[in-house]
Amino acid sequence: MKPITGRSFIPSYALTFTVFAVVTPYLAIMVRDLGYSPLWVGILLGIFEGSAIAGPFLFGYWADKAGNYRFPIFVSCVLPVLAAIPLVRFIHPVISALLLAALAFGFRSTASLLDAITTIRIGKSGDYGKIRAYGSISFIIFVLFLQWTPFLKPNNAKNIAFWIVATSVAVIIYLLILPRSLFVTVEHEHDKNDGNEKGIPLISIYFLGGFAIIFLCRFAMSSVYTYFPLYLTESLQWNAVGIMFALSSASEVPFMFISVKLLRRFGAMPLLAVSAGGIALRLLLWALFPYKPVIIAAQLLHSLCFGTYHPAAVQFISSVFPAKKRGIGMPMYLALGSGLPALLGNMTGGILVESIGYRLLFAVYAGVAAIAVVIFLFVRKNSTANKIGKNFTTNDTNPHEPRGVSVEYLE
Repeated sequence: MKPITGRSFIPSYALTFTVFAVVTPYLAIMVRDLGYSPLWVGILLGIFEGSAIAGPFLFGYWADKAGNYRFPIFVSCVLPVLAAIPLVRFIHPVISALLLAALAFGFRSTASLLDAITTIRIGKSGDYGKIRAYGSISFIIFVLFLQWTPFLKPNNAKNIAFWIVATSVAVIIYLLILPRSLFVTVEHEHDKNDGNEKGIPLISIYFLGGFAIIFLCRFAMSSVYTYFPLYLTESLQWNAVGIMFALSSASEVPFMFISVKLLRRFGAMPLLAVSAGGIALRLLLWALFPYKPVIIAAQLLHSLCFGTYHPAAVQFISSVFPAKKRGIGMPMYLALGSGLPALLGNMTGGILVESIGYRLLFAVYAGVAAIAVVIFLFVRKNSTANKIGKNFTTNDTNPHEPRGVSVEYLE
């Protein structure tokens, strides 16, 4: 079966990211509006992110075994619908934790499954970053809609829950009209091992170093997704959460479109390091300069913090896991490289906010991102890592294949 065009997945990303446009900026505000303190917001959102450790793995395993991703994606979209309304009606720490876990179990799995089937179906010759950019464009449009809508504004928990349900239902309806064949797993000729080709081993300085960078970047970014909205509304008294997230997402779109060129020119690992540097600078600006023009300028660094980071991280994982294992590889990235660090980052952040405040929290997390840059420098100097990894540069025989990534794929 030949690779399909990426256009087939653009509407799926566009609709899926309307759900992200509600959850990403407003979930912390939603939980805070339920009456929880910043410490409890950190704990509950830590549980939310921690659920991403199990959810994507289980859904990915299910999809790999079934050989078709449609029904697993469908179920992952149903869970937020079932969890959102009870979340605002039954307010108790235990109940809230369970419902947030169910919400995350589905919400985080949807992105993992969609990334997995997209990279499988378009093959290595496809342009994942360009497809993913349409998700960012949809995110921007819907965030701005929520910022300026005259009805059901997302300024309280009930309205936010409504929009989570409405956007999730829209994705479910679209999935029901798509052909099942679109979600069948395939392995293209240029994705197959020929017996001599090997992948990066999981126990190697290159792989462990790359995953450590991903882990620390996501730990630091938890302050952006969880505590930055609260910082705007509580410390600065500035009702601009939607605009700020739209601005940051807009800055990432051009980098998504050129991500393939950047990966071929520089490689995944160096781009991850650049992203870590961008995160550190962004958080330092917030910590040192609590002024609106500086905050706006710092939001533009999201082009590095996510626009460069996410395609590089996906490329890094895709190079290790072949197509038949991609349903596990992407969840591994989301679980250990996103869910676990976000869990720890949110819980630690809640303690820090109550003890030292938002600005010093940003300064501490900037230091965490800086450690990721140091790890890259160590990996780069290591001779073994250089022999194994060589930065994902272009293969002379196939311009879409990364070079220097062979040592034994997972079986």
